[in-house]
Amino acid sequence: MDLDALREASRLSPDNAPLLKLIAQAELAAFNLENAKRALDSLERLAPSDPWLSQGRSELDTIRQRLTGNTPPPVQPPRPMPAMGNPDLAPGASTNLDDIDAMLADVERKTGSRPQVTFSDVGGLDEVKEDIQRRILHPLKHPELYKQYGRQAGGGILLYGPPGCGKSLLAKAIAGEMSARWMEVGIHEILDMWMGNSEKNLHALFEKAREQSPTVLYFDEIDALAADRHDMRRSAGRTTINQFLSELDGSTASNEGILVFGATNSPWHLDPAFRRPGRFDRILFAPPPDEKGREAVLRIQMRDRPQGDIDFRKLAKKSDGLSGADLKSVVERACDVVLSESIKTGKAPSPLSTSHLMDALAKTTPSTKGWFETARNYALHGNHDGQYDDILKFMGLKK
Repeated sequence: MDLDALREASRLSPDNAPLLKLIAQAELAAFNLENAKRALDSLERLAPSDPWLSQGRSELDTIRQRLTGNTPPPVQPPRPMPAMGNPDLAPGASTNLDDIDAMLADVERKTGSRPQVTFSDVGGLDEVKEDIQRRILHPLKHPELYKQYGRQAGGGILLYGPPGCGKSLLAKAIAGEMSARWMEVGIHEILDMWMGNSEKNLHALFEKAREQSPTVLYFDEIDALAADRHDMRRSAGRTTINQFLSELDGSTASNEGILVFGATNSPWHLDPAFRRPGRFDRILFAPPPDEKGREAVLRIQMRDRPQGDIDFRKLAKKSDGLSGADLKSVVERACDVVLSESIKTGKAPSPLSTSHLMDALAKTTPSTKGWFETARNYALHGNHDGQYDDILKFMGLKK
């Protein structure tokens, strides 16, 4: 994928640190120093502990010194630029198998296992979990029964909603419920600045998932990978999307037993073709937890932490609008206070109390407010075929 396509993907997913890292590397390789610096600055803001940052800064300084001293930077040998389209069919396309094997090994090393997480580890989202049981888990657990009615186990599910509301955890819990292999794929593991390689990476990932079914293949920040082709200025991005659609359709091999999850904070940026039957035709809204859900999240977050008699119901009532991630931050902030008190006094830390958590709640504002302001506009003015009815219902704008 060329630089323009990478930049376009970043425009659609501006807070995607792995994608920014890929862009910074590509800008450095092309000696676009100002663009590289901007990408490095953004990456440092989002992921200040990324170990590659110091290397990237060093490379930037080295190139600048060479250019300032009128010494041209070393010329990098060109890599093959195969024809676009299906990488397996492209005439004369050369495949770097080592790169693909390394990419697959990286995904496998990080996530290639059967998660122990189940629905009991997911606080709230009761309606979503019931829908998943009925529409997804039952067909996967009873494939022979569903085959009698022409229904295939597997398919694609799109999870959308504000950040921090449990989309990744929910998908992992589904893999745990069905004892399936979990493969979590980051955008940086797919996109490649060399034409044709992104398509090959996608194909290799799907083939690996097919070999190991049942498998949950999870794509986070999918809006960066599956952006609307009408917004793409260059053909490289469109070709990657076409490859993704081809894999979802099972054009080259059956996707039986493969559950493909896409998670996004910005469903309005997705290409409409992804929502057609047989692709991401099951769309689930993951909202912030309700009062009952917030109580469940807090109880889960307080597991194995020293605590007194905590009024979880009171805390749930006082935390309206907070996401699961916000509630986790509340608990961690309360822990920090207790530990700081212990260090100052030299005494053993006291158990967490309701007052500790209430104080932390008072300093926490909902992180989802900005998301709903944006989502409200799309739901009111771009709600084709009722695709955003769940947002309007959650906001009390539709019965």
